[in-house]
Amino acid sequence: MRNYLTLLLLMLTLTGLAQNEIQWMTMNEALAAQKQEPKKIFMDVYTNWCGPCKLMDRDTFGNKDVAQFINENYYPVKFNAEGTEPIDYQGFVYTNPNYQEGRRGRNATHFFADALRLQGYPSIVFFEEDGTLIQALPGYRSPKQIEIYLKMIANDDYKDLTTVEAWEAYQNNFKGKFE
Repeated sequence: MRNYLTLLLLMLTLTGLAQNEIQWMTMNEALAAQKQEPKKIFMDVYTNWCGPCKLMDRDTFGNKDVAQFINENYYPVKFNAEGTEPIDYQGFVYTNPNYQEGRRGRNATHFFADALRLQGYPSIVFFEEDGTLIQALPGYRSPKQIEIYLKMIANDDYKDLTTVEAWEAYQNNFKGKFE
């Protein structure tokens, strides 16, 4: 009985810890999951040499509120913009044929990062339930700064924000809850 209680307690602890971490997947896994259960995709685009990417990974994606919201509302994708993972997106396989194994610092940019027209790293990218690109946003975001984008996209509010005035009003009326 004592071993059973210990095992039960361990399982509950691990389940609680898993909710505090984003359950990252590849883009191909997320696109396949969308075919089974449609859900938007949230993509974190990083590079190995990017300091702000590491800070965002630790401070923003390590935040329990951010992690829980992303896990519940999106298929979360972690994508190395200088990696070698082939990505099969909308009938084309994107690769990084110029990648140089063992190279220090910056490497060749993955063709998928080019296709997304990313302006820098880190970047976050949102995709519709059918995989269609919504928007890419460059730059570091704290938990409080990312919250408005996560919720606006998840709730489809962005579809009504067609003017600068509408966006400003949305920002002014938004009540964030992330710590």
